[in-house]
Amino acid sequence: MGNPPELYYRILNISRDTSPKEIRAAYKTLVRQWHPDKHPPSSKNEAEARFKAITEAYEALLDQQENRAAFGARGNVDAVDEKGDRTAAAGGGGGATTTGGVGGDGRAPSSAMPRAQGAEKKKAPSAAAPPPTRTAPCGTPAREFKKPVLYSSTGLGEAAGGGRRRAFAEFSSCVVRKAPPLERRVECTLEELCSGCKKEVKYTRDVVAKNGLVSKKEETKTIRVKPGWKKGMKVTFEGMGDERPGCLPGDAVFTISERKHRVFKRKGNDLVLKAEVPLVSALTGWSFSFRLIGGEKMSYTFRDEVISPGYEKVVAGEGMPVVAAAGGGEKAAARGDLRVKFDVVFPKNLTGEQRAGLASILRACP
Repeated sequence: MGNPPELYYRILNISRDTSPKEIRAAYKTLVRQWHPDKHPPSSKNEAEARFKAITEAYEALLDQQENRAAFGARGNVDAVDEKGDRTAAAGGGGGATTTGGVGGDGRAPSSAMPRAQGAEKKKAPSAAAPPPTRTAPCGTPAREFKKPVLYSSTGLGEAAGGGRRRAFAEFSSCVVRKAPPLERRVECTLEELCSGCKKEVKYTRDVVAKNGLVSKKEETKTIRVKPGWKKGMKVTFEGMGDERPGCLPGDAVFTISERKHRVFKRKGNDLVLKAEVPLVSALTGWSFSFRLIGGEKMSYTFRDEVISPGYEKVVAGEGMPVVAAAGGGEKAAARGDLRVKFDVVFPKNLTGEQRAGLASILRACP
């Protein structure tokens, strides 16, 4: 066939000791994945090459297994015939008496010979006999074969070899070699990731002309950033990266990055706001106001509670939008929380009078 069996096993992603049933299961999974009709035009050539190579590998491996089963069965038949010949020869010798008699030289009469002669003819078919066709051995599902395949001492003949070689040539040229992806970063502010936006990105890629020369081409793409996206999110434009002679075009991959915010820090879907509180305000009451990520103003007043170091106030539903899971039932309007963390600022120096006054006041506290 022109291709080593190891290549077929590697294409179907199976081991050499795989059963015919497991080969068929692997084949069905791969052809569903790589059917050309399920792929966009940018990756259709790759899908077609993989689809052809998967089909050829499947047929080649099943042919091998069927050939082993068929030749194994033939070997068993020949062994039985040989055993029958030896038995017939042994029964014809010696002094045994039959109805037809035994020749003086001890050989059986001609009436005992047809079976052995038939076996001899079976072992040496005439040159004019038609070529054998593939048939499914016992214990395996029968498959329809449209073309007879000639068997030779090296295995299958060349009836379908040309198509297989072409398919694997396409497989090796289109699938194995693909230009590396062109990667760029797209920086977004926290406000843009919260509300969503459109980012127009310009980049330069290598393109191959008809004469084989590589030139530079400027491209412009629009990325629709959805509310709630996080840094590290990747947007891929298939086949819009660099081109290389003899290779499939690479992909253009854009990775979302987050610009540092001067007020808020993101943790998952929550926003964290740090607020510094003077010690006297933390003990006696405090009011402060701030703006949410969307620009709305919010105020809080602490009168009857003491703000201790590390105190945290949670404002439910004022964090980042939660991106709905694919196929899930989450609402796009769901949001994380805003967590306000208070840092109590202590005075750096105190006078003796201040220390005495604080001591007398704090000793009276429960």
